[in-house]
Amino acid sequence: SLASTGGTVAATHDVLRAGTTAKCAAQIAGGTHHAFRDKGEGFCVFNDVAVAVRVRQTEGTAKRFAVLDLDVHQGNGTAAIFSGDDSTFTLSVHGANNFPFRKEASDLDLELPDGCEDDEYLEATSMGIRRALEHGPDLAFYIAGADPYAEDKLGRLRVSKEGLAERDRLVLEGCAAAGVPVAVVMSGGYAATVADTVDIHEHTVRAASRVSLRRTTP
Repeated sequence: SLASTGGTVAATHDVLRAGTTAKCAAQIAGGTHHAFRDKGEGFCVFNDVAVAVRVRQTEGTAKRFAVLDLDVHQGNGTAAIFSGDDSTFTLSVHGANNFPFRKEASDLDLELPDGCEDDEYLEATSMGIRRALEHGPDLAFYIAGADPYAEDKLGRLRVSKEGLAERDRLVLEGCAAAGVPVAVVMSGGYAATVADTVDIHEHTVRAASRVSLRRTTP
């Protein structure tokens, strides 16, 4: 849990360090969005994104943030930590009837019905990203859960791998177009076939890598 939190802090350091032209960094853990200030919950011990935000604010390398939480479960811990904090806009696109069963209030919660498929999911995602980036963040966090996938055991949605790849594109190209650096963390994934979860996460990391390469190549 400490290493995962440190990985998210390191990703934000990489994407914000002086002299870099990269606009995206990723780690292969993190996204532990159910953890609160004073307790863990739902497989999450520490809220890595909240820690990274406070580190960056303390160091003065960024002041305003957007959390683009696209895990299938609401980021209740993140919402609670940043409640009333104008520096950080929290977006959560999640299943309405899924865990946690007591939701917190994000700045923007987009709740989806069981069985939601690609078109409805991507429409909500696109609108949410647009609203979050209007906040004018210095840095965005993309919580890229693999669990909206149709074959996920805990997801309850019906989003295809192609739909999740399009989600990656919407987030990463949206942030790039707005000139907002983004740190990518993986969050949940519980597919019946583990290789499917790996495949979805791998696509996200490769997509993030392509964004950074485009930004660093002369």
